[in-house]
Amino acid sequence: MKLVRYQSASGDVGYGRLHPGGEVTRLTGDLFGDMTDTEEAVRVAKQLAPLEPRDIICIGLNYRKHAAEGNQPIPAFPVVFMKNSGTLQNPGDPIVLPRQLKSDTVDYECELAVVLKKPCYNVSRANALDYVLGYTCANDVSARDWQIKYGGSQWCRGKTFATFCPLGPCLVTSDEIPNPNGLGIRTILNGQTMQDWNTNDMIFDVPTLIEFLSGSTRLAAGTVILTGTPHGVGSARQPPVFLQPGDTVSIEIDQIGRLTNPVIAEEGA
Repeated sequence: MKLVRYQSASGDVGYGRLHPGGEVTRLTGDLFGDMTDTEEAVRVAKQLAPLEPRDIICIGLNYRKHAAEGNQPIPAFPVVFMKNSGTLQNPGDPIVLPRQLKSDTVDYECELAVVLKKPCYNVSRANALDYVLGYTCANDVSARDWQIKYGGSQWCRGKTFATFCPLGPCLVTSDEIPNPNGLGIRTILNGQTMQDWNTNDMIFDVPTLIEFLSGSTRLAAGTVILTGTPHGVGSARQPPVFLQPGDTVSIEIDQIGRLTNPVIAEEGA
């Protein structure tokens, strides 16, 4: 099932089932339990990110060719960093280039996002996918200067500016994607394809990531895991390509859809 989170014309927020023709019917129930399709058509005034994450855990350097383009060795363990909840952005709403803490090197990163449906603790790789509610598209927007030069050797500062985690357009339940490591994944910037690869190039696949991240660690239902980006990021290009006001950037993943956001500069800073 494809789930969308929406705001109605009256301002109510709800969940709906997205049908192949684009119509949406209202769902009732619990996102992390059972949901029932009422078959009642709804008018979507605004599409929202598929959920408000409990935590956003991110993985760096998780594609072989991406590590190679940055002249980085293959990591022995997953590279982990975090984004806070304030980075969340809806489909169609703008990515805001920071100006108070100014960056002119803001990059795109297409990523497969995994949403957990129940608490995880010391989960084995063999049953890790049993804990997955579904998958969505993510853009791990990154201010490279704050990530690399000014962040005190930590990536979080450059990854945690407001709007730096667009999610959407829908959440596809795990029964529709039995193998998350076989999906085409792309970034399209102003109509030009910048990244075009497959999740089968992940160094640590989705079950391995869940096993590692839940090791001696409690992950809550609603945790979102960003699984890394393939090669083709703007900072690795010659010359580099960074996001500019007026750009439009889309993240596209097979079987999920396309997440599109315009780009603007922060105002009043």
